Amino acid sequence: MWTRLPKSGFRFNKKWLVLLIFSSLTVLWLWGGVPILSKVASPQEKVFEQVWKTVNDNFFDPKFNGVDWQALQEKYRPQAAKTRSREELSNVINQMLAELKTSHTRFYTPDETAYYQLLGIFQPRIRESQKLPKDIFPRGKLEYSGIGIFTKKVDNKLFISGVLEGTPAAQASLQIGDEILSADGQPFQAVRSFADKVGTPVKLMIQKTADPSTRQEVTVTPKLLDPLTLFLDVQKASTQIIQRNGKKIGYVHLWSYAGDQYQEQLEEDLIYGKLWNADGLVLDLRDGWGGAPLTALNIYTARGPSLTSIGRDGRRMTYQPSWNKPVVMLVNEGSRSAKEILAYGFQQYKIGKVIGTKTPGAVVAGRAFLMQDGSLLYLAVADVYLDDTLRLEGKGVTPDIEVPFSVEYAQGKDPQKERAIAEVVR
Repeated sequence: MWTRLPKSGFRFNKKWLVLLIFSSLTVLWLWGGVPILSKVASPQEKVFEQVWKTVNDNFFDPKFNGVDWQALQEKYRPQAAKTRSREELSNVINQMLAELKTSHTRFYTPDETAYYQLLGIFQPRIRESQKLPKDIFPRGKLEYSGIGIFTKKVDNKLFISGVLEGTPAAQASLQIGDEILSADGQPFQAVRSFADKVGTPVKLMIQKTADPSTRQEVTVTPKLLDPLTLFLDVQKASTQIIQRNGKKIGYVHLWSYAGDQYQEQLEEDLIYGKLWNADGLVLDLRDGWGGAPLTALNIYTARGPSLTSIGRDGRRMTYQPSWNKPVVMLVNEGSRSAKEILAYGFQQYKIGKVIGTKTPGAVVAGRAFLMQDGSLLYLAVADVYLDDTLRLEGKGVTPDIEVPFSVEYAQGKDPQKERAIAEVVR
């Protein structure tokens, strides 16, 4: 069929009209949200455009927190096109995402441990994330070589801000506050320093204090870490009884709360396991990841009959279905998302004291999206309110007892934890 234009009289075949329209477009989007750019587009531009479009289609606020999202595409696209490495592209994309001024919104690459940890959180829940990029995961399994630390940059210096219990870092006696100077004589990188070195000793140069004379070499042997099980294993390793002033103080660190298994393990330990005969509890929610279920506080607020079993030897064992002994909660600027909701509930229901530093106010719902190059976009997809009207995003929770803690050269000392133990004893 032919179509005549009103004035020129020139005729177009519909097939050619469609081709003409197609050629004028720079980007087409597949049903799954994966962009196909024109052949002249660089790989960096393709990833940039996919990130921009994913935000455009899924960000929780259709007004993009008051910024012109279309204008930001035009502003940052030329910068993305000029990048020559994954790190440079990541910096440009994260500058763009930062303009949204929203938590749970960041671009991650396989050079960051958070990339693997987020995949571990979302892989069981999101179908698309179950198909792992083969160039990043050649064995087809979600894993990475690491030693089990969190780090923090202060004045361009890199410090250990957390040591996961039971991991190679803990076994090598690395401590909170150690400054990392190098790994095998090269600049330290969270993932690359341990890539292809599973079971092979790596020499870390660290510095214990501001005095360069405290530099020392520590040998640590990385292992394959499974993000699907890592944080539950660490939680179990952290669970202990601390003897203080004749009292048994239970302690557990939940680095991640993103899954029912963490609460189930905690309740198992409180009612039947390692912590059942403790006189009080320190619940450490500092750093790591959120995701806690709304029912997580029920064990501290519910009431029910106790159960006492008496064996043939006359030994009595009494179990409580809830925790009605003293408990305090530890939080800091790394206690994000649902951990902040728990801190809020802890105060509202007067369960116990919240101790530490103010939480970051990062309380929206996030989701992970795999990009075509295997990188990961973590994006805020829903706003969150408590009790209908309270929005913690950008506000956070202020502890009942504030205890400052600077990790730089802390030499393993933890004043927040010590204050929490003292409060339970009191």
